[in-house]
Amino acid sequence: MEARLHFVFKDVDMDRLVTVFGCGGFLGRYVAQQLFRTGERIRVAQRDPRRAFFLKPLSAVGQIQFAAVDVRDRDQVAAVVNGSEAVINLVGILKGDLTGCHVEGPRNIAEAAKAAGVSALVHVSAIGADPDSASAYGRSKGEGEQAVRAAFPGATIIRPSILFGPEDNFINRFAGLARLAPVLPLLRGEVKFQPLYVGDAAKAVAKAALDPDTYGGKTYELGGPEVLSMRQLFAWICEATGRHRPLIEIPDPVGQAIVRLTGWAPGAPMTWDQWLMLQQDNVVGAKANGLKAFGLVPTPLAAVAPEWLTSYRRHGRFAVKPAN
Repeated sequence: MEARLHFVFKDVDMDRLVTVFGCGGFLGRYVAQQLFRTGERIRVAQRDPRRAFFLKPLSAVGQIQFAAVDVRDRDQVAAVVNGSEAVINLVGILKGDLTGCHVEGPRNIAEAAKAAGVSALVHVSAIGADPDSASAYGRSKGEGEQAVRAAFPGATIIRPSILFGPEDNFINRFAGLARLAPVLPLLRGEVKFQPLYVGDAAKAVAKAALDPDTYGGKTYELGGPEVLSMRQLFAWICEATGRHRPLIEIPDPVGQAIVRLTGWAPGAPMTWDQWLMLQQDNVVGAKANGLKAFGLVPTPLAAVAPEWLTSYRRHGRFAVKPAN
């Protein structure tokens, strides 16, 4: 895994300070590793810094520091951005205060970065971000992009598709369901995704932060090498884990009613807003700038996922591997 994450940046100031908001999350741990390798100092800005302490052993002595910051608090954001040469915003949630985290927070970060004379700002959004989106998630992401552009025109905006990796809550979630359930209910089976390996996304984010002359002021949509429907993705996961489960597709009217009735409950498998998000494909636009602009070749799902999906197979690593 480490070899796949290796990336070399040329002509980089090895002592610059990069502040990363949300660095303790799924994507953040991979972005941090990219920056550690190039010698950057990282200031981890997290509402609860303890959730990012696992990064300490990955860094060199004096290479990381932590700050408790709520992105919705302008003063806290301004204080932590001060002295940074580059700022990266990775904060994202699926439910809760979407406006605060996706609109007000990015605005505060962009305004603070501009006021502090920061040379590079990278804002990670999502494919489907649109101020006119039917879903609150897509709408807040779109409004957040507008706020960033207004305050910091030279920002790099990165819109990834669904991210996958050993710690994800996407492939692992379905694999866990396949391990437990005798059949797999399938909602929106034809909606399409372009799963992106988290290591590839991290390389693009880090490179954008370290080279604003090339990537600043632009928007990129990042996806993997394959476009898969929900049905194809479920089938692939079942094959990779050796859990051959019947896929029972739920008609849209029935699925909509189920989500309407249960989506509000804590722990519900899908919220109403997530249902709205599934009404559109999550794929890179035909004319969008993508991974190629970063000199990166996307990693296929099958190249890395089997390494950690063995834990979902009967007998784990001692299971008989499926024939190619």
